[in-house]
Amino acid sequence: MIVAIDGPAGAGKSSVARALADELGFAFLDTGAMYRCVTLACLRSGVALDDPEKSLSVANTCHIELGVDSVKLNGEDVSQVIRQPEVSQSIKPIAAHPGIRALMVERQRRICAQGDYVTEGRDQGTVAFPMAECKIFLTASPGERARRRVEQLIRGGVQADYQTILAQQNERDANDSNRTIGPLRAAADAIFVSTDGMSEQQVLEQLLSIVQSKRGMR
Repeated sequence: MIVAIDGPAGAGKSSVARALADELGFAFLDTGAMYRCVTLACLRSGVALDDPEKSLSVANTCHIELGVDSVKLNGEDVSQVIRQPEVSQSIKPIAAHPGIRALMVERQRRICAQGDYVTEGRDQGTVAFPMAECKIFLTASPGERARRRVEQLIRGGVQADYQTILAQQNERDANDSNRTIGPLRAAADAIFVSTDGMSEQQVLEQLLSIVQSKRGMR
């Protein structure tokens, strides 16, 4: 069974998707890490991120291993490196590259063909796994998402301004929703879950209920 979770940045997809996979005994597929790996590889090789041919060539050489607690790129553990600001600020052209997205989606499907998975991203229920048995669109208001991000940064020892974070988030939402390839949108049969005012545990319990109901319909 595949549980596809989509939604905007800051809605809490990654953390709750991991927790959901653990509760269900499923594997977790971190699709964002795959694009981060390609971005890191391009940065390290000196390839211009907006060069479509060279960046795709780099992507084809990337051997990505997604473990339970690690992400490896060509055998190297890059779990922390791919979360650094330089990668986050450079990922946009890689994530929007049609050829790279097609390559990553192909790999995602190949991975998930091996068992039960919870997968999260922007286009999992619409492009990668349109036949997924359970599709969830996890969202939250812009203000709530920005507030959470500020708290997360401060906990990590990074000073953050709410208005700046909100503006950056709104720009990212617009870019994600309007890109030609793999835009952020809910599948027609996705179940919407707004996480405003909910704890992570409450969100997890709601998602578990949704998945269990879908499993009962199989």
